[in-house]
Amino acid sequence: MLPFLSLAACCLSLSSLASGAAVRRDLIPSGATKAAVDAMMALYDEKTGLWDPNNPGSSWWQSGVALWALTEYMIKSGSHEYLPQALNTVKIQRAPLSWWPDGDGDFRADSTDDTAWWALAMTSLYELTDDEEYLLIAQEDEAYMYKYWNTTTCSGGLIWSIPSRTYHNAISNELYLELTAKLHNLVPGDMTYLNHSLQEWEWFNNSGMINSENLVNDGLTDDAACVNNGRTTWTYNQGVILGGLVELYKATGDSSYLDEAQLIADATVSSALLVKNGTLTEPCSDETACEPNGTSFKGIFIRELAKLNAVLDDHPYSSFIAHNAVTAYENARNGSNFYGFQWQGPYDNVTIGTQEAAVHLLVAAYL
Repeated sequence: MLPFLSLAACCLSLSSLASGAAVRRDLIPSGATKAAVDAMMALYDEKTGLWDPNNPGSSWWQSGVALWALTEYMIKSGSHEYLPQALNTVKIQRAPLSWWPDGDGDFRADSTDDTAWWALAMTSLYELTDDEEYLLIAQEDEAYMYKYWNTTTCSGGLIWSIPSRTYHNAISNELYLELTAKLHNLVPGDMTYLNHSLQEWEWFNNSGMINSENLVNDGLTDDAACVNNGRTTWTYNQGVILGGLVELYKATGDSSYLDEAQLIADATVSSALLVKNGTLTEPCSDETACEPNGTSFKGIFIRELAKLNAVLDDHPYSSFIAHNAVTAYENARNGSNFYGFQWQGPYDNVTIGTQEAAVHLLVAAYL
């Protein structure tokens, strides 16, 4: 485990944070990441296999992200302490969904993005356990998603809502990019997943969802024009694309994918809308305004930024990630190691969204 970083980062300029300037490493105790994971597991319900299931501020897909965060923590820490709970979640939640039995189980949901979160968690669980059952679930989910590649409008791309066959949004397509490239990197001799990933990136890059400021808007208009709809540049839409491009770089060795990723990452950490005093901030005022889903987004961005940072020789985002972790630890945490929504603080309320975001953040910074 890397040593922990202090709040001295607060005094650094945003440019120095993004460039990897030195930060003191002496304040946060080495057990902070595990404490956040333990607190997340205090929200876990053994009967349902979900996190925080009785809280109206929690969504089913967020338990998929919690499983992803938990599995990544176990991979990086070497601890398998919570593997029984992870396997319990898969056993229960892979059953056909009550609200979308047409998916016939294995996390095949009524939206392509909900399916993909669980599929990515399955790839991490496969890496943790070497059990091909989880790889096969991820492959099944990829095939399910690809059924909804659009051949009639917008020249391609996944649609988001399966029942209504509507909306080309960023997150579904970004997740599909990461999932297919990841599967290629896990399956020896594969070409199918690589071809799907390349197809996805070509479409996405030409779709107009990446705006002139190198930030990703929410999706495309629903009319025949299929142009950028100008909707919110959520932090997770700036993040998942980074993870997809890193996997595509690993698949092909083509560094141009890293160049594209850095354009988006640099635009994000330099954005006055998304970063306040060096700290990642969702473009909505509070937890209520962000709705339940938005509470998870910042952690997803940081997780994927760390993935990009790890493959770049100069690790340019290390201090930005560390500054955010220190800020959250010192300002957004209560005495039970629960984390609230705004990393700048003060602590307000915990949901699985706010807690899994903190876990992603601390794992990214310190493991």
